[in-house]
Amino acid sequence: MNAPLRATPYPATPPAHPDEVSNLPREEALRRRYGPEATLPPMPASTIVDTLLRHRSVRAFSDQALPDGTLEMLVAAGQSAASSSNVQAWSVIAVRDPARKARLSMLAGNQEHIRRCPLLLLWVADLARLDRIAASRDIEPHGTRYLEMLLVGVIDAALAAQNAVLAAESIGLGTVYIGAMRNEPEKVAAEVGLPADAMIVFGLCVGFEDPSAQTADIKPRLSQRAVLHHEQYSAQSEPADVSAYDETIAGFQASQGMRAADWSLQTAKRVHELRGRERLSEALRALGFGMR
Repeated sequence: MNAPLRATPYPATPPAHPDEVSNLPREEALRRRYGPEATLPPMPASTIVDTLLRHRSVRAFSDQALPDGTLEMLVAAGQSAASSSNVQAWSVIAVRDPARKARLSMLAGNQEHIRRCPLLLLWVADLARLDRIAASRDIEPHGTRYLEMLLVGVIDAALAAQNAVLAAESIGLGTVYIGAMRNEPEKVAAEVGLPADAMIVFGLCVGFEDPSAQTADIKPRLSQRAVLHHEQYSAQSEPADVSAYDETIAGFQASQGMRAADWSLQTAKRVHELRGRERLSEALRALGFGMR
């Protein structure tokens, strides 16, 4: 039998208001990100990095309207990300209609924050536009039949979305990714009228965090030693790093009033079964993708 999980005390009480997190100094953000026992060398000053370190997944949104021009700013930030060979193989669909958000929520595990957020962005791996461009030049788009181009579309969409998240958080907005948009890809595609050769990679809720709800805190991550390799890959310290993280995340859960859960056990179970997403390759073929 496994020994009871020891919870490393989390470094601070949960924030009472979103502004508390937004104004955390870097040193405190790092303590929350890596746990109270982590040590890191001094780092170069950067307001962008400070914003990144304060990132949280926000799932409680207020009714406050987004500032004018927010959507266009987020798209501009997304389009400023790198793109493989500049093919720009992504699109984004902005969903504000409450009825459509409600339907999409049901397709994505009935998540309340999808219905509550003022703006839902659906990030698309869009090979359909590449198909159309090739056809306009009387060129057969053989390449979009291959897994490589699907990867290009997914990576391009992810890079653009992360730029948009940073932009949103830089003006005080909260965000949360919605991977469950891949639960039923065909139905999601039908809801937003996707053409063949296009798929929703994930959704992104955007809005102001509800100050009356419990404020989301910065979630700790694995130590840098677990993810940073020098010259060659090495997992030598991994057992100790994972064990330490299990204790740190347990302390975070306790500080947030969350149900205690063993992170490494949860992760092992997650890769044991995909809970419906094991049919993704079948769904992609139904959406018109070739994956040779």
